[in-house]
Amino acid sequence: MKVGFIGLGVMGRPMALHLQTAGHELLVWARRPESATGLPAKQCASPAELGRCCDVVFTMITSSADVEAVALGADGLIDGMSAGSVLIDCSTIAPDAARRIAARLAEKGIAMLDAPVSGGVQGAIDASLAIMVGGDAAVLERVRLLLDCLGKRIVHVGPNGAGQVAKACNQMIMVAAIQAAAEAMRLAAAAGVDCGRVKQALSGGSAASRVLDVMGERMVQRDFSAGIEARLHHKDFGLVLEAARQNGTPMPLAAVVGQQLNALMAQGWGRDDTASLLRVLECP
Repeated sequence: MKVGFIGLGVMGRPMALHLQTAGHELLVWARRPESATGLPAKQCASPAELGRCCDVVFTMITSSADVEAVALGADGLIDGMSAGSVLIDCSTIAPDAARRIAARLAEKGIAMLDAPVSGGVQGAIDASLAIMVGGDAAVLERVRLLLDCLGKRIVHVGPNGAGQVAKACNQMIMVAAIQAAAEAMRLAAAAGVDCGRVKQALSGGSAASRVLDVMGERMVQRDFSAGIEARLHHKDFGLVLEAARQNGTPMPLAAVVGQQLNALMAQGWGRDDTASLLRVLECP
């Protein structure tokens, strides 16, 4: 299958390579051509050109506006993709944006799946991502073999936008757990207790979690270099809180975590790891 990929960042690049390793012909478009340097794939001059060449196109980019521009903007995918082709958007964007883009593409017979992923950079490298899919179930079955190259758990959540709702729920739980780990480590330090020993003890009990293992260890080691940049979780929480507002859903815990992320950004730590929520608690 001829597969296009847009978004060759720390997660997108290994995802694209997995598709190529599986035997699919890989084509790419990069807004910054240097991001495709060294990638053994044909580079296209525009999203439209990429769309003309491919049966399926993946996008893995930052914001709702970015996805809309690539899909629907001037010289965008909609100008090149043919009826029957499929856009699989693995970005984390607003559910209503996913629905809007899907509706516009459908007018030309182009199918879209919103298929955001969870598992971070290591999950992308290991092809062990969790993939939450919104869109037509029959379209998912047509491209499932491609998604199998990228992840271990692929769940059809519902129609277009449902995958993004699931991703918002994922981010809400995960970042709240990072905040909880930060508060636990801060309490331990303030009480004069060894944070590493506390984390070790918690990891054997009911508080054990992947977040505690990974982010708690970063806090113990005071390693705030970016795994996933905190600015991306800040962006995601904006989507979470806007979805809550649109649906009239009270989310008091998410609101507090959102404020902590705002404080993190105000300190200039947006390109550091979200474990920096610990540093927010340490601010005078």
